[in-house]
Amino acid sequence: MRQGSDGQAVIRFRAAGVSLLLAHLLLVGWLTLRPLDVPWVTAANLQPFAGIKADLTLGPVAAIRRMGGDLLLLAPLGVLLPMAGGRLFVSPWASLARTVAAGALISLAIELGQTGVPGQVVDVDSLILNTVGVALAHVLFVPACRARLRRRKRRRIRVLAPAGREVPQGSTRTISGVGVAP
Repeated sequence: MRQGSDGQAVIRFRAAGVSLLLAHLLLVGWLTLRPLDVPWVTAANLQPFAGIKADLTLGPVAAIRRMGGDLLLLAPLGVLLPMAGGRLFVSPWASLARTVAAGALISLAIELGQTGVPGQVVDVDSLILNTVGVALAHVLFVPACRARLRRRKRRRIRVLAPAGREVPQGSTRTISGVGVAP
């Protein structure tokens, strides 16, 4: 995105995104990587969907509680990562792919970090559910927010244009009487 008349707004938007992203990652790190004092620990789940099947056998309320926690843990990254990028004009599919890949890598880093933390157990289903949560949040919120911000930007450009004509985006006004120095 070019730095134009709204360059300061873009910088503030990105700074807010980065700040919220860091705050969220610190909270997630504290929740997932702190040692727990438990009398026993279950074995690591390295078989995809085995934990999800086990959660579903416990009943709908318990399954929603357990799987919902994993879905919601990293879901804000689906919005915060594109916000920190600050791009309005980007392919929706490329944005989704980048965001989901980053969410999956962050979830993988958390799961790998849990291998050395007492009381924490590695679960491949958490990795899957965290990544699905990031993808769902991105699909539900980011395209609509970007479309709204693009409409606002277009309206602002029309308002700033001289009476009777629109200024195309990215155009540069010329100053008459100014030449190139020898």
